[in-house]
Amino acid sequence: MGVGSPSRCADDGGVVSVARGTCGRRPPERWSTSVVKQERALRTRNALLTAAGEVFSREGYRAASLTVISGNVGVSSGALHFHFPTKLDLAAAVEEAAAARLRSIVEHCERHEGPGGSVQLVIDASYQVVERLAQDPVLRAGFELGETMERAGGTGKVCDLWQRWVVSLLRHAQEAGGLRPDVVPDHLASVVVAMTAGLAALGRRDAHWPSRATLTSFWLLMLPQVTAAETPPTCVVHGHDSAAEEL
Repeated sequence: MGVGSPSRCADDGGVVSVARGTCGRRPPERWSTSVVKQERALRTRNALLTAAGEVFSREGYRAASLTVISGNVGVSSGALHFHFPTKLDLAAAVEEAAAARLRSIVEHCERHEGPGGSVQLVIDASYQVVERLAQDPVLRAGFELGETMERAGGTGKVCDLWQRWVVSLLRHAQEAGGLRPDVVPDHLASVVVAMTAGLAALGRRDAHWPSRATLTSFWLLMLPQVTAAETPPTCVVHGHDSAAEEL
């Protein structure tokens, strides 16, 4: 084989390669470097969302500082703006993440629905939401940011999602005879949503508010006023433990 002519040889992986004059190693696979960068960027983005949730839920949208948020993550302001060009973009991303977490909660409760029908399902979900509010700053911020996002042309999607889901279940409960005839499901749903959002707001100052004890007191007071008298008292006011499993 002449000098400078193509030669064929097998690399360490047994793959035949063609080179001029010598058999060199293949260059490193660039896709692996790209994957590492993507994973790092995703971790940074998620960390920024968590930090933003903490600051938004504690300070509110207007007083929240992007410098504080980026500093809490240990990245530059430029890195924050790479992921979220404006403060409103960051708030919208927090709200979207909070909505996804709320959907996960209600879908989990639906999969673990126990006796008691739609009213019990609302009770169980309310416990899961309130418990997550005490632990998850992104979910808390999602409820907090609703009014801000609506003013900015958004939907206030966290409260809207929670409202629509609760309304749907309570309408079904009324059709099944589980609510008193004079109870308007939409009005009752508004009370449940206001209670949830109120506990989220109060939890910024006192972690006792978004708790099982507070919610049990609410349902002990509310349930006898709205359920049909002839309906057997099958609802568990402190929620079914099965709804919390694996969440």
